[in-house]
Amino acid sequence: MTNRPDPIRFAHVRDWVFDLDNTLYPHHTNLFAQIDVKMTAYVSELLRLPRDEARALQKELYKEYGTTLNGLMTLHGIDPDDFLEKVHDIDYSWVAPAPLLGEAIRALPGRKFIFTNGDRGHAERTARRLGILDHFDDIFDIVAAGLTPKPARKTYDRFVELHGVVGPNAVMFEDLARNLAVPKAMGMTTVLVVPNNFEPTFSEIWERDPSFDDAVDFVTDDLTEFLRTILGTAAA
Repeated sequence: MTNRPDPIRFAHVRDWVFDLDNTLYPHHTNLFAQIDVKMTAYVSELLRLPRDEARALQKELYKEYGTTLNGLMTLHGIDPDDFLEKVHDIDYSWVAPAPLLGEAIRALPGRKFIFTNGDRGHAERTARRLGILDHFDDIFDIVAAGLTPKPARKTYDRFVELHGVVGPNAVMFEDLARNLAVPKAMGMTTVLVVPNNFEPTFSEIWERDPSFDDAVDFVTDDLTEFLRTILGTAAA
């Protein structure tokens, strides 16, 4: 595992796969905090629980089922469209345009994908705000995944089959190491995107995934600079 990429290690890559939240925009943007509040409110209203109990249950569902949505569907049969619409009704003005990131993504050779456990609308709104939406060939969202979230193997299988992705010719960027284990097993190069300056600002300590370190080839706290280094356009 290393931090600075060698462009030669990426010369073979033809498919560039990016997670969305806390990967394509910086962790400090804290956009997901708004979604988190909406999910807690949804659980609270659905099950008529006080907020603290609803939040605790929400986190248990996330850990056990991969997403709060998956847990609520499994245990309570909720309408996924209703859930996705309500929890993604947030303020996107916190997302700052990222022109240098956009230039780097546009310059990457081959196809580019967003692969997210969120829905397409959320991904489109976020990427449009960043100014990078038009640089992607497609968005593979939770609906395209059959509502089965990463890190389930069948979700990655579905993605690679749909788009004809060959693992050894692909790289995946993620902010959660556990979501890189399957791509690594598929032969993909894996890059973990962490908060700026590697500060331990994860909202939950278990999200740091130390047991999945072997799934990570590279680590970066600056996605734009990482891509520009691969392209040979980074600042000296």
